[in-house]
Amino acid sequence: MERVGILKQALPYIRRYKNRIFVIKIGGELVQDMSRLDDMAQDISLLYQIGISVILVHGGGPQATALSRKLGIAPKIVEGRRVTDEETLEVTKMIFAGKINHEILTMLRKHGAKSVGLSGIDGDVVIAKRRNPVEYVNRETGEIDSIDYGHVGDITKINTELLEVLLEKSYVPVMSSLADDGEGHILNINADTVASRIAAAVHAYKYITMTNVRGILQDTKDPKSTLSYVSQKDAKKLIDEGTIQGGMVPKVRECIYAVEHGVKRVHILNGLEKNSLLIEMFTSKGGGTMILSEDEIEEYISSGF
Repeated sequence: MERVGILKQALPYIRRYKNRIFVIKIGGELVQDMSRLDDMAQDISLLYQIGISVILVHGGGPQATALSRKLGIAPKIVEGRRVTDEETLEVTKMIFAGKINHEILTMLRKHGAKSVGLSGIDGDVVIAKRRNPVEYVNRETGEIDSIDYGHVGDITKINTELLEVLLEKSYVPVMSSLADDGEGHILNINADTVASRIAAAVHAYKYITMTNVRGILQDTKDPKSTLSYVSQKDAKKLIDEGTIQGGMVPKVRECIYAVEHGVKRVHILNGLEKNSLLIEMFTSKGGGTMILSEDEIEEYISSGF
């Protein structure tokens, strides 16, 4: 009887989400363990089986760092972003478009979801240009530094044609975050940025970023202080006030971008917690942080969706 109650609780959500597009970004830390990837692929396949169109974007930072160190290449991360020199670019190509992408495809197939591995280069999905050197405030010294990110790109355009064809044919596009500049140069793009831009371009109903934290914390020292939901304006304030710090800053900025470009619901979840995706999608309690516009907050409070 308990299982019947769970199904009934999920039914209104299933009705609302059927034929919608969800863009899900998976952090590289979540696919290091094959058993965890297996569980996650099963959850994503369930979304697929009930008629939700899924686009999956994955990172691979921890794996790229590990391989770099094995090869004697010291990884460099500034403000949560990876500096990509010639050697590091070779590593990212092997890890992102090779190892991780194929492991995800294999697990999705195991659980009955048809999927296709892509990078932003395929079908010109992601058009980018090499990032110019940028200035930033060094948090340790307070001084302004300049950094050249190397073969790192900034997105100039998303082409949705290939993605739309694949979704129409009931495939799950599984995308690594590589692109090119149209002049023969491969570029490494932040996976959160790729995911948020794609979510906006395909008019996704939800953008979900699965990482290794439960969401936005009111108190960074208290893991139980997760905000259930927050407006994108308040999320900006939390960044400015320093409540959101480190690698969470670029993730939350991309969530804010998605909300401000038409994505109705944006979620940050801890993918290390078993079934966190299904709990967030199909229960009123949820388990992460949802970011949405102030207008959508009113609808959410009144409807429960």
